[in-house]
Amino acid sequence: MTMKLTFDGDWRATVTDSPLHITPRFTGGASVTLAPYTDAAERVRFLADTFGSQDWLWDAPDIIRFDKADQRLVGAEFHWPEESASPEEAARLPLTPAVRAGGLRADEVRDFRHERCTVLCRAPGDTALTCLRDLDVLDEPLDARIGIAPDMALLVQHGHVVGWTLTDPARHLTTSYTDPDPDPPSPSTRRLLTECLDLITTPVVDDLVDAEPAALARLQAADKALREQREDRHRADALLELIATYVQDYGNW
Repeated sequence: MTMKLTFDGDWRATVTDSPLHITPRFTGGASVTLAPYTDAAERVRFLADTFGSQDWLWDAPDIIRFDKADQRLVGAEFHWPEESASPEEAARLPLTPAVRAGGLRADEVRDFRHERCTVLCRAPGDTALTCLRDLDVLDEPLDARIGIAPDMALLVQHGHVVGWTLTDPARHLTTSYTDPDPDPPSPSTRRLLTECLDLITTPVVDDLVDAEPAALARLQAADKALREQREDRHRADALLELIATYVQDYGNW
């Protein structure tokens, strides 16, 4: 059965049988990237050679790009928000339907703009991160989960793309333009991912801004632990990037 997905601006794509074989990069820039490029120059060429939703000066929607020739999905970059759903709200996230692997083919060659999600739902232990358009998504079932790449799925409700999920985000931690380490993340990396996510999302990030001593101490301790971690250095560096702005702004208070 053919499935059509609607993005913002009533822009539409058809689900295909061919998901991307690109490993997601969960970067210190607080984004998840599905990309064939390995540096900034290649990224510029990639955007020039494709069409879809992209960022512009002073505007940073999610980036979803399609090949101009065959109109198939070739890359994406999803941002995730600082606002977090409460554990009670996150527990309402539907567990069904199961992920269906599939790619996307644009119905027309036309640029569009797809707004980034506004709320983050964290699974226990941060085994998955789900970003939603808004909390109203939790009030109704999902139509589908389309697995557009390994561990990466779009959430569909009433035919519209209303969010996305990254499974096992610790495995996908990396610095910009670099594929994640193929070895599994260390237990300490998994623990520090949860601590870093706590620090840069509500409600703890509000305590940092307000210079609450307990929050500042947690930030300093996380920064120290990451700098001293010997194993899994590539992922530790990614987590340092993730909290770098907060360390610079609040770490010495």
